Amino acid sequence: MRSKYYLAAITAFAIWGMFSFVLRPLHDYPAPEILFYRIFTCVPFMVLGNVLFRRKAITETKLFVAGLTPTRRRNLGLLLVLSSLMLSANWFFFIYVMNYISVKAASFSYLVCPLLTTVFAFFILKERLTTIQWVSIGISVLSCVLLSLNGSADLFYSLLVAGSYALYLVIQKKFSEVDKFILLSLQILITALMLLPFYIKYSGPLPKDTVFYTYIAIIAVGFTIIPMLLNLFAIKVIASSTQGILMYINPIIGFLLAAFYYKEEIAPIQIVAYSLIAVAIIVFNIGSYFKSRKI
Repeated sequence: MRSKYYLAAITAFAIWGMFSFVLRPLHDYPAPEILFYRIFTCVPFMVLGNVLFRRKAITETKLFVAGLTPTRRRNLGLLLVLSSLMLSANWFFFIYVMNYISVKAASFSYLVCPLLTTVFAFFILKERLTTIQWVSIGISVLSCVLLSLNGSADLFYSLLVAGSYALYLVIQKKFSEVDKFILLSLQILITALMLLPFYIKYSGPLPKDTVFYTYIAIIAVGFTIIPMLLNLFAIKVIASSTQGILMYINPIIGFLLAAFYYKEEIAPIQIVAYSLIAVAIIVFNIGSYFKSRKI
């Protein structure tokens, strides 16, 4: 029954592909301001969810952590902080790129991200790839090269967005025995604590527009907690390399919205590049199918 894990990953990336619908209306607000309130709004939802519905999972998690060796416990703690840092960095740079560069630029970030996820998984997690899957990655590299030559996005920011989220995804594999809802709660709580000093020092006046808080609530629940949980659920079974390819659903939707909804200018080379991405997804999944038949 691996299909439910694939469905969870596909749904998460499809939701994120439509992020511009709730992020672009907040264009007049600074990126750090959006990030602050996004994180701080997530915290009470996650804490309340754990207290009301996850008490058994909390107890089991405590017992699991207590049973670890001091070295293993310390390493997991460091990875928890690192993953929280990568998560907050990814959110900040994505908000900045989406609202101050272009929707296309944000989409390009997540074209690079699957490549980095696959490479990180290969070197860090030792996940093996078939020849067909390497061909798919080669096609993806070609598409990204075409887009970068066209100047469709700021490559520097794209790599920051892509690299931070790719590392976050790969690190999650190290928490395979930890309850995913509790894990995400801890990561968001740590992120909030890390951001609190910056909020106190750099935050502007408290927003008074109710529309701002409405969109922040939608972002916190519908575009953060729900897709993050779906993504963490999928990671339990789906290889990081496979999930990296499924991640292309996000930028493809973003590109289509940029072209047909936001009416951003689309160059012919961009159409070719995104078409190559579609081919890469098909080729990679053919490779995944043959790989699963051998197991």
